[in-house]
Amino acid sequence: MGLFRFASLLITLTKKPKSSKKSAFFKKNIYICRLREKIQNREEPESSLQHQTTMIENENIPIPLEYQDICPIPDKDFQTAMTILVQEPGFQNIVSLALPNYKYSQLKRVLLGLNSKHEFQVKVMRPFMEGVMAKTGTRLTTSGEENLDKELPYTFVTNHRDIVLDSAQLSYLLLKGGRDACEIAIGNNLLIYDWITKLVRLNKSFIVKRNLGRIQTLAAAVQLSGYMHFAVQQKCASLWIAQREGRCKDSNDRTQESLIKMLAYGNRDKPFVESLKELNIAPISISYEYDPNDYLKAKQFLCKSKNPNWRKSPDDDLISMKTGITGHKGEVHYAFTPCINEELDNIPEGLDKFLEVDRVCAIIDHAIHQNYKIFKTNYIAHDILFDDKHFADKYTQEEREAFEQYLSSQIDKTEDLKLSEADRFYMYNKMLQMYSNPLSNYLEATK
Repeated sequence: MGLFRFASLLITLTKKPKSSKKSAFFKKNIYICRLREKIQNREEPESSLQHQTTMIENENIPIPLEYQDICPIPDKDFQTAMTILVQEPGFQNIVSLALPNYKYSQLKRVLLGLNSKHEFQVKVMRPFMEGVMAKTGTRLTTSGEENLDKELPYTFVTNHRDIVLDSAQLSYLLLKGGRDACEIAIGNNLLIYDWITKLVRLNKSFIVKRNLGRIQTLAAAVQLSGYMHFAVQQKCASLWIAQREGRCKDSNDRTQESLIKMLAYGNRDKPFVESLKELNIAPISISYEYDPNDYLKAKQFLCKSKNPNWRKSPDDDLISMKTGITGHKGEVHYAFTPCINEELDNIPEGLDKFLEVDRVCAIIDHAIHQNYKIFKTNYIAHDILFDDKHFADKYTQEEREAFEQYLSSQIDKTEDLKLSEADRFYMYNKMLQMYSNPLSNYLEATK
């Protein structure tokens, strides 16, 4: 299990928009990021802009004290933190288990030669991801890159299928497309050792505090949102966060209202919508041809149906990480959609706060639903689940039989439970729902 804990944590680690007219808000963001690049490249800004340079800092911009326990480790502290990490016995043990044919001294030399989080992404994470995709035969495809302005930072909000790979694959795609990797939101429930926390923070992760009391939860949400606003507005860093806490196990993707409320906390001096606009929210729709965790998700539904008090264990998450990384996925598609700021402008002023939140959730959901890539697995599952042949022209009978056999073989992997025929039928139908729900939502969104 150590191999996959290390691998999962290690991984966790465009053209102008269609409209040429940019709002003043976007122009300000572009100006800030351009100026930051000038400073990083040690170029002198235009004289007319020099008086504003005190607002802008390079990648090592000082982090306000209130965010220092959750933010990625600043580049100025990168080498110090990495030097401490490579001396950690726990880290060394995990590396030895994960890479038995690789001398730790070699990896240590590579890691100590890095100077920044960006170098870590480019020299370690990108080739590692390429190796994982090659080994599992994963085809990673994209659409909609033209919706991203390379001069702007975004808060990418995605549907959530895989604990590790949703964000890791996104960072890989951003690097491949000439952008910097995004900072990744990660729950502290996965950070069971101090050295793991250090590792993920070196890998551009910021921490989401969970399982707190009511008052502490609100304080943590304010802190998290404040950091996200700081990262986008001041650091010009793009961020990733899932549209809900935890994976959507039935693939019926819906944005969590509490997420939207949290995102607006970062600037409570502004109206709700204006605060959200500061984050440049850009939904991404992620589609998996095959979900290697489908049977594990169905198993969790089964356990919950038998015992409403059932709770998954830490080992369940580790098994899901392992299965997601090493399992067969076929094609995985990332559809980049436009920033929602223009749609936010269309929300009527004076609307009830709850209705405002609902409207924002609907905007994000619609962007994700209408941009799914629909695979044959989705068409087949829909026809089987609803006992019709509405999409029979999308696949052959042989492909349908092969998919039915695939579902059955996945259920066979549930070796730790004695499954009755009723249990198998329950899991089979849950898996059909997982594959058919994206198609159902796509059809609704594209009416």
